[in-house]
Amino acid sequence: MPSRTRKFRGMRTHGRGIKAGRGAGKQGGRGNAGLHKYKFKSMLIYAPDHFGRHGFKRPDAVTASPIAVNVGDLALLLPELEAEKAVRKEGEVHVVDLSAIGIDRLLGGGKPEGKWKVYVEHASDHAREKVEVLDAPPGAPAAGPSLPKPGAPPKAAPPAAARQAGAAPAAATATAPPRAKPAAAGATPAAPAKPKPAGTPPSSAPAKSA
Repeated sequence: MPSRTRKFRGMRTHGRGIKAGRGAGKQGGRGNAGLHKYKFKSMLIYAPDHFGRHGFKRPDAVTASPIAVNVGDLALLLPELEAEKAVRKEGEVHVVDLSAIGIDRLLGGGKPEGKWKVYVEHASDHAREKVEVLDAPPGAPAAGPSLPKPGAPPKAAPPAAARQAGAAPAAATATAPPRAKPAAAGATPAAPAKPKPAGTPPSSAPAKSA
């Protein structure tokens, strides 16, 4: 389409009125000018949250800024890990401690070169699929038996008889007294024997023959 500039040469307004083609006069100013005056209704409709404070900014002192690395970049960290003596070889496997060089998080981007065993504070699930993540730093002493808490009374040792395999408690092996037989229905209970006075000699009468 040919230009119409030559048509309007010599005209003051180029066919756009007195102020239509200069500055921002016909739109009420540039940008957000007049939002609290003549554009107030437009602001209420299209940008009701334009003015005022919203939310807050956490201070840098309490904001965590973890240092992360991808599994594909582990080979690039070998010189730094060797300088800190935080790497060793177990056959073809590199065993490294990323916390020794200040790395807090292991991500799963890239493809690792070789086999790795890595200790790091946080690791993504994608990273755990590509490398083995250790629960403790390499070379850390194994967890020993838990010590008793200070002030707690010592536990009493069980008796020697209870430590033997298959030994039954003393109460279970004690001989129970014989139970008295129940009296037959309708039978007269026997009278208890009268105690003999002290000093009475035992009877020496011969037993009657049947």
